[in-house]
Amino acid sequence: MEEVKVTELRQNLPEYLAKVRRGQRVRVTSRGKVVAELAPPSASREEVEAARARLRGSVLKYDKPTEPVIDPGEWDANK
Repeated sequence: MEEVKVTELRQNLPEYLAKVRRGQRVRVTSRGKVVAELAPPSASREEVEAARARLRGSVLKYDKPTEPVIDPGEWDANK
């Protein structure tokens, strides 16, 4: 993670915001101590729910997960 002094951040704010837009995190220091951290926003609740809705029903469920998925005789057919 990149660290930047407050004065450097003030002078080059657009450059650092572009880095954050690309997904990087930037720590801001004042007198050698970290006082803030710039980070991209996290996903909104609506975005998370939309992703879950897209995935819902896409997972296969097996009644007997320890049993072979296909008939062992089919393995020879794939040779």
